[in-house]
Amino acid sequence: MLKDIYKQKKPVLSFEVFPPKKNDEIYNIYKTLDTLKTLSPDFISVTYGAGGSNSKKTAAIAAYIKNICEIEPIAHMTSVAMTDEFLNQFVTELNAKGVHNVLALRGDRPKDMSDEDYANRQFYYAEDIIRILHEKSNLCIAAACYPEIHPESDSRKSDLHYLKQKIESGVDFLITQMFFDNNRFYEFMNLAIKEGIDIPVSAGIMPITSSKQLGTSVSLSGSSVPHKLSTLVAQYAESPEDMQKAGIEYAAEQIDDLVKNGVDGIHIYTMNNAATATEILKLCSL
Repeated sequence: MLKDIYKQKKPVLSFEVFPPKKNDEIYNIYKTLDTLKTLSPDFISVTYGAGGSNSKKTAAIAAYIKNICEIEPIAHMTSVAMTDEFLNQFVTELNAKGVHNVLALRGDRPKDMSDEDYANRQFYYAEDIIRILHEKSNLCIAAACYPEIHPESDSRKSDLHYLKQKIESGVDFLITQMFFDNNRFYEFMNLAIKEGIDIPVSAGIMPITSSKQLGTSVSLSGSSVPHKLSTLVAQYAESPEDMQKAGIEYAAEQIDDLVKNGVDGIHIYTMNNAATATEILKLCSL
């Protein structure tokens, strides 16, 4: 299980991939995984569509990672449209495929979910399914954390309070939301330690390879953009190749600094682009 890997080495290296929307594109993700395998990650995570729309693909891709790539997978699981029955089915399917690690999240509200269904959903927070998974399964459970405060939290103190509460429900390690300023991560870690949060934390790194991608990433995550990165984007906005190169170099520098400062793990959001992940690892100490 992944919690054991964190006890054996530092930093742990991991990647995130997502299931393709179209069924006939599933083979592309397998090709991507075959390449990512050559980079020797400790685990690879697979996202899960809003409301479980991609749950079958998530389980299938996780099984490919486990049984073909021979790398530990972790399957995302979102609570927002989850029911007891669906939760049990998904856990049973994962176990049948040899997948024993999950990343439990609240998730985004599905676009077709009515106000009434959203208000009356069975599980309101990730903590609700974490507690059940911890009590009724032998899965290794990861959860998300936010170096720059969850978008719905009113303060850092409140955010850490609920994070600790979530961890006490049965979380084994954490993966952060993407961030672009390492100082924000270090501030978060120092405060978390003071609050008694002492489980491993993998730092989520999103390589920015286009100016459009930065805008999308910031709007989704709420992450701040340091002056150095915004300057790079402005400088290379009209030169896609230079922007891609600069974004990869920026991510590699982030990773080197994190490793130098003793980070537990590095989690690269690959956007299903194995070439970008490969170039980053060529440049950094990992």
